[in-house]
Amino acid sequence: MSRIGRMPITIPAGVNVSVEGNNVVTVKGPNGTLTKQLHKDMIIKVENGSVIVKRPSDIKMHKALHGLTRTLIANMVTGVTAGYQKNLEINGVGYRAQKQGKKLVLSLGYSHPVEMEEPAGITVEVPAPNKIIVKGADKQAVGEFAAQIRSKRPPEPYKGKGIKYETEVIRRKEGKTGKK
Repeated sequence: MSRIGRMPITIPAGVNVSVEGNNVVTVKGPNGTLTKQLHKDMIIKVENGSVIVKRPSDIKMHKALHGLTRTLIANMVTGVTAGYQKNLEINGVGYRAQKQGKKLVLSLGYSHPVEMEEPAGITVEVPAPNKIIVKGADKQAVGEFAAQIRSKRPPEPYKGKGIKYETEVIRRKEGKTGKK
């Protein structure tokens, strides 16, 4: 039995979880509404203020989907209650970020500023010119947009310049040494 899959997901107050035909799970809460189509073989039930995920058989695919399905629903519940957040840092002389309406404008040493449109359901904050905070209810969308921002100038190992996650550690390399 899956250790993660067998744990029930408690539904906090103010959150409504509904399961429709074909395993379409809708979670409504204070931070919005999330809907996800999950695998049709999984058995998803809402009872006694919790969500229970069961698998129909013990074949390898169902075992793999059991924990995944439970985790996806748990992430949806967490997203509509607390939300998700990714913090990014910009390192480098002249590198900075600023917010212009719904656009994030990045100066990253290119000949032009890099402009990124905020996707639906995601908010971007720039508390300082070298810090970016990406927030939202959908864990996958928050991580995806943070990765897109980071990909505009990934950190390089020689000087450490670029955009990195706040908790990321950049392994530094030593530069070339001249001949004597």
